[in-house]
Amino acid sequence: MKKFTLAFVLFALSFAFLLASVPLKNVGAQGGRPDNPGEQSAVRADGKVVAPDGVVFESHKSFIDAGRKCSTRHADDIEIEKVNKDIEKNRSANGGGQAGGGGTSTDGARIYANGSVNVNVYFHVVSTATGTGNIPDSRLDAQIAAMNEHYSGLDTPVYRNGASNMSFRFVRAGVDRTVNDTWYNAGLGSAAEAQMKNALRVGSADDLNLYTTGGGGYLGWATFPNEYAGNPKMDGVIVYWATLPGSNYAPYNEGDTATHEAGHWLGLYHTFQGGCLGSGDGVTDTPAERAATYGCPSRSLDTCKQNAGLDPYENFMDYTDDPCMYKFTAGQSDRADSMWSTYRAGK
Repeated sequence: MKKFTLAFVLFALSFAFLLASVPLKNVGAQGGRPDNPGEQSAVRADGKVVAPDGVVFESHKSFIDAGRKCSTRHADDIEIEKVNKDIEKNRSANGGGQAGGGGTSTDGARIYANGSVNVNVYFHVVSTATGTGNIPDSRLDAQIAAMNEHYSGLDTPVYRNGASNMSFRFVRAGVDRTVNDTWYNAGLGSAAEAQMKNALRVGSADDLNLYTTGGGGYLGWATFPNEYAGNPKMDGVIVYWATLPGSNYAPYNEGDTATHEAGHWLGLYHTFQGGCLGSGDGVTDTPAERAATYGCPSRSLDTCKQNAGLDPYENFMDYTDDPCMYKFTAGQSDRADSMWSTYRAGK
């Protein structure tokens, strides 16, 4: 009896070990989808959306509603009021000046000439022990090219008003590579994120540290310029590696995620900030919209009928698919200039 019991226990342990060694697939995965979602389209043939961590959402809407497009926090009214006061104080200290190009005293004034501010970008490529996320330098260069196209106002197709030519151009200043499964999976506000950034971040307030990781389940997130002084090591942008140009993760594979998150890093808020009420994103030429727009709308939307203008779903600071975003506005250029001068330039 003891021999039989021992044999049975050994068999059970062996079977459990065998099961544990089999990689688990995502529930509802399409066609034997690999554990790495970045090797496939984000949108499946059945319309469901697969997040960077493999979680399958029933639709674009549920993916957006879960906050998976961007995990950058929303600044509250108190913070925005303080930021606006800082901008005014900085403007007064630097000789004042009236806002231009669609700006107001809230937006701030355009300070720099088109393309005159070069932003050093330090890429931190974080991958797993199996090589997932270890993208080549060519993909990093493609991301820089995409951002420069976007910030120059040259993205296409232009299906509404033209885009603003902003002050900022991005330059690849350095690349480091780290193999660390924990950091690769780091989520927003996690200990792993703090460890990674404390170990890897370089430069000062006007240097963009861009981390390519597994995204923690999100396409990306960023810190705002006014956060730098209080916690400089956490400053920067994190994006899911497959959002850089060249992956199969359509429709989020044209580099617009890094453009969007860099917009936050430069001080821009979502176009739907505050919905139809309040000061919104603090920019006058981005009409209010009730909530984020997703997918690629085939018609004009006006979700805040009490306010002038159509929903700006063509804007990089909304949530539409990469092929449908193509612009920043003149007011956003003004705002980003003021934020740069106030919080980042030479800091």
